[in-house]
Amino acid sequence: MPDQGAAGIATAVAENVQYQGRKTARQGSEQRRQLILDAAMRIVVRDGVRGVRHRAVAAEAAVPLSATTYYFKDIEDLLTDTFAQYVERSAAYMAKLWANTEVVLRQLLAQGDGSPQARARLADEVARMTADYVQRQLLNRRDFLMAEQAFRQEALLCPRLAELVRAHEQILLHGTRQLLQVVGSRQPEQDAQMLTAIIEQMEYQGLLKDANAQADGQMLAMLTRYLQLVLASA
Repeated sequence: MPDQGAAGIATAVAENVQYQGRKTARQGSEQRRQLILDAAMRIVVRDGVRGVRHRAVAAEAAVPLSATTYYFKDIEDLLTDTFAQYVERSAAYMAKLWANTEVVLRQLLAQGDGSPQARARLADEVARMTADYVQRQLLNRRDFLMAEQAFRQEALLCPRLAELVRAHEQILLHGTRQLLQVVGSRQPEQDAQMLTAIIEQMEYQGLLKDANAQADGQMLAMLTRYLQLVLASA
C-alpha cells in the first residue's frame, strides 16, 4: 500500500472490501441482508464459526430461511461476507483512532527536545496509549475480538477468508508502522511487526481471562520495556 498515513491506510482497506453474496439494489433488501450478516456475527461470537448454518442464521435474524439462501448461495459466501463486513467496519473505526492518535503523538514529540530523557518520556506515553487501546478493545469490543479469533482459525481452511484476514492485519500493522515512524523508530517495519504481535497476544490472553482482570500492570510494564528499547535506539 502507498505511504498515506495510518488513517489513510485503514480507510483504503475499508473502501476495497469485496463482498461475495448477491448484490442488492433496494433499501429494504439491503436492510434484510444486513440483518442476516449481523445475525451470523452474533452466532460466531456465541457458538463459533461452525454454528453458522442457514437455518440458524434465519432464526437468529427472524427472516425466512429462503432469504439467507437468496443472498448467499452457500455457507462460505455467508461467512466471507460476515467477516468482510467486520473488516470494513473495523477499518473505519481504526481510521478515526489512528488519525486522533497521530495528532497526539506529534504534539508530544514537539514538546520534547530530543534528549534521552525526553525520548524515555515519549516511550512511556506511547506504551500507556497502547495499553489503553488494548484495554478498551477487551472491555468495549470483546465480542468483536472473539469473532476475529474464530475467523482467523477458519481462515486456515478457507482461502477467501485468509485473504480478508490478511487485509485486516494490514490495518494494525501499517498503522503501527506509521506511528512508530512518527516517534522516530529507525526500523519501523520490524518494530511494527513486533509491536502488533505483542498487541495481538495480549488481546488473546485477555480473552482467556475475565475482562475485569486486566488492570494488573503487567501489560503496561511489557509495553513500556519494549518501547523504551525501540525509542532508545532511535
